[in-house]
Amino acid sequence: MKRISVDIGGTFTDCFFVWDEQYVEAKALTTHHNLALGFNEALDLACGRAGLDREEVLSTVDSVRYATTLGTNALIERKGPKVAAIVTHGFEDTIPLSRGRGYGEGLDPSMQQNLPAAERPEPLVPRSLIRSVKERVNSAGKVVVPLHERDVRQMVRELVDAGAEALVVSLTNATENPEHELRIQEIILEEYPPHELGAIPVLLGHQVSGRKGEYVRATSTIVDGFLHEIMFHALSQLANNLRESGYDRPMLVIHNSGGMAQMNSTDALQTIHSGPIAGVGAAEHLSRETGIGHVISTDMGGTSFDIGLVPEGGVKHYDFQPTIDRWLVSVPMVHLSTLGAGGGSIASFDRIHKGVKLGPESAGSDPGPACYDRGGLRATVTDADLLLGYLDPDNYANGFIKLNPKRSVFAIEETLCDELDMDVIEVAKEIKRGVDEQMAIGIGKELRVRGYLPEDFTMLAYGGNGPLHACGIADQAGIKKILAPPFASVFSACGAGNMKQLHIHERGAHVVMYNATTRGLYDRYAEFNTIVEDLEAKGREDLVRQGFDPEDVRYRLEMDMRYGNQLVTTAVVFDINRIHGVGDVLDMIRTFSDIYGQRYGEGSEAPEAGIRVQTIRVASFVDGDVVKFESLEHHTERSTPTAVSQRDVHFVGFDTKISTPVFDASALKPEHQILGPAIVTTENTTYLVEPGWRLEPTPQGAVWFLRD
Repeated sequence: MKRISVDIGGTFTDCFFVWDEQYVEAKALTTHHNLALGFNEALDLACGRAGLDREEVLSTVDSVRYATTLGTNALIERKGPKVAAIVTHGFEDTIPLSRGRGYGEGLDPSMQQNLPAAERPEPLVPRSLIRSVKERVNSAGKVVVPLHERDVRQMVRELVDAGAEALVVSLTNATENPEHELRIQEIILEEYPPHELGAIPVLLGHQVSGRKGEYVRATSTIVDGFLHEIMFHALSQLANNLRESGYDRPMLVIHNSGGMAQMNSTDALQTIHSGPIAGVGAAEHLSRETGIGHVISTDMGGTSFDIGLVPEGGVKHYDFQPTIDRWLVSVPMVHLSTLGAGGGSIASFDRIHKGVKLGPESAGSDPGPACYDRGGLRATVTDADLLLGYLDPDNYANGFIKLNPKRSVFAIEETLCDELDMDVIEVAKEIKRGVDEQMAIGIGKELRVRGYLPEDFTMLAYGGNGPLHACGIADQAGIKKILAPPFASVFSACGAGNMKQLHIHERGAHVVMYNATTRGLYDRYAEFNTIVEDLEAKGREDLVRQGFDPEDVRYRLEMDMRYGNQLVTTAVVFDINRIHGVGDVLDMIRTFSDIYGQRYGEGSEAPEAGIRVQTIRVASFVDGDVVKFESLEHHTERSTPTAVSQRDVHFVGFDTKISTPVFDASALKPEHQILGPAIVTTENTTYLVEPGWRLEPTPQGAVWFLRD
């Protein structure tokens, strides 16, 4: 296996390079103006460590995979084209009204409790660029009002004249019958052939989302249209860079569904959060291979802290109507909780609570934290870590970034010391305590709302800053076991290297598995099987188009199910893909009841209310080679390695500095044990062993943090 996997984050570009049995990790600063430059720098570093030439590597590897947060950043910054929308006549205000309560989507819980004071997000489609056409399809897919084509031509001309740079078509009940959406697309191309329309994308709602729900489907298509241009140009730039370096295969893009595909089979919407979700995929793979039980994955990078949940057995949680930025969308996405807390998070004075506020604003990679000495003037978490003695200013990021402590002192003094009436070290401790507490609260909430206890989970700490803050976070969250996994600093990039080529297709459906009124079981087997076959055919077509043999394609059937009229639906994965009789229906009902009882408590099942299916979903995928994780157990007697130096370090909860041994990467051998307090500095990250913890390395570079 020869493979390059890249995770382009807000601060660092991580590279995980596989060359046969050799695994190499490397990092470089993200170059936002041209992502290819940061990629080349990270890959050159990885190739240098492997003793290889970049052109030789790119002409030989079987695949290059990209995960990126570019789309997420574009939404936050509202950097995108003018998007126009065409809807069914009478539905012109559905998008701006956003279901009435839509302006609460994406806000924190405290703001959602006070919606009258909430501010509506800046619309991606202004009301002036929404047009309606006369047509109507009913919920059964029957055409009630034919499409008025003259009406369509007029509306399209108006929108193009108004400067529309992307056209979105989302008509009522198009998932049941897309005839009118497809005809509108034809009319647009008749009016404005490609040589006139240029690169203006035309997106159809039924192709972006196959689920019912007019507002959510329209929003999904609008977000996709808004991101299309920036993702197309950025990914094309990366693809051109690869071709110039001798790589002649299609570039693969990681999807937030937990799979990946070629660029020509990727919607911009599918790239949102793809980097952190690749890390959750790696956590799932690690859990399944090593049997470590319940895992809470935590990725602390320079910009954000991402939390993913992998219960025992390696099964991820999905969101089927996630909120992206401020918009509710209809796309299957691996569940992820993201906090604006990372190494580059800016610390400011909170005048209301008279304390330190951390994030969500980040210094990013340019100018970066003040200690980077690149023009940053505001204090960050990294500045606090440096002044507390955790980081080596001469050996940060393998020495490629020289840190300037004087800049950190200046930034903290200028912005926080006088306001808090504390000295620099006290403020730095407050920053460290605050960011650890913020992330611990996020972990606790993520676990408890799903009925789990933090002490039953192993915390997976990765990302550039994960092993540095892991002990502080775990202390506040009540977690007693931490694992810094193999390749911890580039673990999300490692996860991208394990992804399958996968597509998910779904369709809204009204299937009553058990009718409580008639006490009858579902018996329209042919109708159900036809829907599944259609979804499988779409997935198979996607993968065959990318060069796979149809015989290699595998399918997984999933359904969103609920009891009676409950609002809460449960996603259920089945071992069978067809219904052939009453036995199959009963097996599906039993599977749903088992999962429901595990999630909400035994005895909470309510089949007497009826059992309904809202969505039928098929995941089509092709298996491939994966990175092998070795056992995390090591039973030989351990000894304490020799420290390379001593450093005065300040810890939260201790009034005075503590002389702390400092180790290098050679200390991370399976036969060693390091008692806290201690620091281990490696090329790509720093392991901080706080007082009361001990560090026990395992084979392949994984490291346990265990509470004494």
